[in-house]
Amino acid sequence: MTEAEQEKAPDINALEQEGEIAADYVEGLLDIADIDGDIDMDVEGDRAMVSVVGLKGNELVGPGGEVLEALQELTRLAVHRQTGERSRLMLDVGGYRERRRAELTKLGTEVASQVKDAGEPKSLHPMTPFERKIVHDAVAAAGLRSESEGEEPHRYVVVLPA
Repeated sequence: MTEAEQEKAPDINALEQEGEIAADYVEGLLDIADIDGDIDMDVEGDRAMVSVVGLKGNELVGPGGEVLEALQELTRLAVHRQTGERSRLMLDVGGYRERRRAELTKLGTEVASQVKDAGEPKSLHPMTPFERKIVHDAVAAAGLRSESEGEEPHRYVVVLPA
């Protein structure tokens, strides 16, 4: 491995530490809220992943994942406070993000097909950065290009013809 590759390679130990800090923080929140759930930790690529599993109900996800996004930001802040480093940690609750990933991949593929057929760009509704990335990846896999436009929190994907 070259020196440049080593600098780009994720520090697995640091990501595991992020996951442990995040898991402790989320577990504390669950205890305070008296919500039963188990915590799973993993490292995927260059991110620590923490999942809350075994929940009954969607109160920690909220409409459109709003509560989950807020919990993720709070958890990232808790990690930052302890490590001094910006965290890209991904928090999932009850498999919401995996289901959402499948929905958005399907949407990106379908819209790419529509844009190929019509030859006209198509704008989608505003999405979170996580959601936009999935759509961009699906559009690229379909052989088209896409861009994000607008300002947060109203940033959206535009799928462009070839």
